[in-house]
Amino acid sequence: MADRELGRTGEAVAARYYQKQGFCLLEHGFRTRMGELDLVVFKDDLLVIAEVKTRSSEAFLAPCEAVDLRKQQKILLATQQYLAQHPILAECTIRFDVVEVVPQPGGWRVHCIPNAFDAAL
Repeated sequence: MADRELGRTGEAVAARYYQKQGFCLLEHGFRTRMGELDLVVFKDDLLVIAEVKTRSSEAFLAPCEAVDLRKQQKILLATQQYLAQHPILAECTIRFDVVEVVPQPGGWRVHCIPNAFDAAL
């Protein structure tokens, strides 16, 4: 599976994970000049911005390790753009998650790290 296809599949797997938790998927792949938000989900006045990291294996680098300070800053800037376009959501509690998705025999392993990083928006 090509990297891009693997990434999109991982995002779809993560979206299903959140939907099973009762979240409503608001955006998948929201793009701005500042960066991209992989998933934006909502439940009970909680807006979750989820950065999905999909790897074909865990042999070298844990997927969450790719969400460094620079990547977090891009996510924050994209979130500000998203909230500017959807001002009603700005009053919600906002949480930033990192979701690791790794293929396993017979399925996928999904590991969600809630509140992976904080932000002052």
